[in-house]
Amino acid sequence: MANRIHPTAIIGDGVELGDDNVIGPYSVIVGPCRIGNGNWIGPHVTIGTPAEDRGGPHPVAWEGELEGHGVVVGDRNKIREYVTVHQGTHRPSAVGDDCYLLVRSHVGHDVTLGDNVVLACSAQLGGHTEVWSHTNIGMSTVVHQHGRIGPGAMVGMGSAVRKEVDAFTVTVGNPARATGLNVVGLSRRGCDEQTIAALEPFLKGKGDLPADGLPEELSTLLKAWADRAPLNH
Repeated sequence: MANRIHPTAIIGDGVELGDDNVIGPYSVIVGPCRIGNGNWIGPHVTIGTPAEDRGGPHPVAWEGELEGHGVVVGDRNKIREYVTVHQGTHRPSAVGDDCYLLVRSHVGHDVTLGDNVVLACSAQLGGHTEVWSHTNIGMSTVVHQHGRIGPGAMVGMGSAVRKEVDAFTVTVGNPARATGLNVVGLSRRGCDEQTIAALEPFLKGKGDLPADGLPEELSTLLKAWADRAPLNH
């Protein structure tokens, strides 16, 4: 299907659009930027403006000055009013597939979001943050630059994340601390009580990933998490 772009929206040079996207009134999308298919981008969204770097370049991309590494947005995302996504400085800032970015949430420069990520209202991600798939970040939570949120984690509203958040944990507070496992998230990924019990030592950093019994998609995701590189602070 054709894209539906409101006449007040600004689509700059260097923006590549897939099909069946909705772009609302007064939104600004500047290049370099690549957007996939079936995304809903609401009013007053800004995607692709320069990184917030005092010494970095601030090109006027809506007039064709294309610098930086831009933004890549996948498919079927819902990007609500006043969301901001800044372009990358050494890699594209990236939003995966099937994410939901609520009102006034912010994706800083060089941030990567996996698939099925939820950023609640006014969640703020500092530059270079990694957010793995199936993560839910609560309302008004802030994540320090170079942060990392593990797959399936749930971060409670108003939290201040200063370090890595482990996979499928429930984390809350300032500073944010894990308070338990995200049992609901694990059950949605196909785990029963016995499987969750077998996973618990691994998720708490006290055991290995079980060799058998995990749903294939979850096993692949957790193996990638286990093999992750150290944080670059």
